[in-house]
Amino acid sequence: MKKKLLSVLLSVTVLASALSFTACSDKDKNVNTDEKATEGELTVYTALEDEQVSTYLEDFNKKYPDIKVNVVRESTGIITAKLIAEKDNPQADVVWGTAASSMMVLDDQGGLKGYAPEGVERILPEFKSDKDTPTWVGIDAWETAIVVNTEEAEKLNLPEIKSYDDLLDPAFKGHIVMSNPNSSGTGFLTVSAVLQLMGEDEGWEYLDKLDENIAMYTHSGSKPAKMASSGECAVGISFGYAGLSQKEDGAPVEVIFPEEGSGWDLEANALINKDEINPVAYTFLDWAISDSAMALYKENYPIITTNDVGEYEGYEGDPLEQLIENDFSWAASSRDDILKTWMEKYDAKSEAEE
Repeated sequence: MKKKLLSVLLSVTVLASALSFTACSDKDKNVNTDEKATEGELTVYTALEDEQVSTYLEDFNKKYPDIKVNVVRESTGIITAKLIAEKDNPQADVVWGTAASSMMVLDDQGGLKGYAPEGVERILPEFKSDKDTPTWVGIDAWETAIVVNTEEAEKLNLPEIKSYDDLLDPAFKGHIVMSNPNSSGTGFLTVSAVLQLMGEDEGWEYLDKLDENIAMYTHSGSKPAKMASSGECAVGISFGYAGLSQKEDGAPVEVIFPEEGSGWDLEANALINKDEINPVAYTFLDWAISDSAMALYKENYPIITTNDVGEYEGYEGDPLEQLIENDFSWAASSRDDILKTWMEKYDAKSEAEE
């Protein structure tokens, strides 16, 4: 396990190095406490789940009742596209709980400003920007999972699923829902994992065959799990928390982590680069990696970035063992080509934009 974990951590470091600037500018130096504020208003962009946002912010609001937080919540791909489009006229003050791979793209384009939140030394160096003053800080990891409605599966006499290959069985035709990688971070990390595990040629061949069984591609990474939970589909390719939270709420689902390993990414926070930085943004980012916030993240994800791996019902053994040896630098450099190819091949089955 230590060898595999080391490889995983090193891959994150490689990606951060590949996409970061060669040096910190004066504007990236950290602020002093006099520049922070405990009252005011700020705008936060996030890809966290709605129920997570409301639960987490209860803690923040108790500590800082005089700060009003305006939340813009969308899926990872939409948040990333929005931030890139607004780069020259930023509307957000802070991005919270959005894929580190997306943060690295924004950082490479100059969209983030360096800030070292209080307590950042607790975050493993592999899970934050490698600049002297970090431009993004990870909080937890999420991974591919397959969510099966056991009642529907029994009714349809569907075979057992243990691996990605099992999803190609003709019995699943029209019964699988997956997310679109262009709008969903979960969709992208899953497609990236398939291409890495199988090789690009075989990976696309696999995705061609999988597409034959797909009923629809959603624009949200959690929606396939929710659709499986409600019986709208028998199988949803989603992520661990999305399925396990449905199961905890009493849905008749089983959450399966494919035996080949799961694609994964980090949820991360960052300060948006603006001419005038909102002083309450510093306060929010301090709280967002505080002990109380980390404790809340750990209730949903067993892997948090302070090297504190928790126990979470639904995972067998060490959750770190489920993560593939992810080549983030390849995924980043190949991202545009992957998304373009995917759109050309499979977008016809994507759900309509709302």
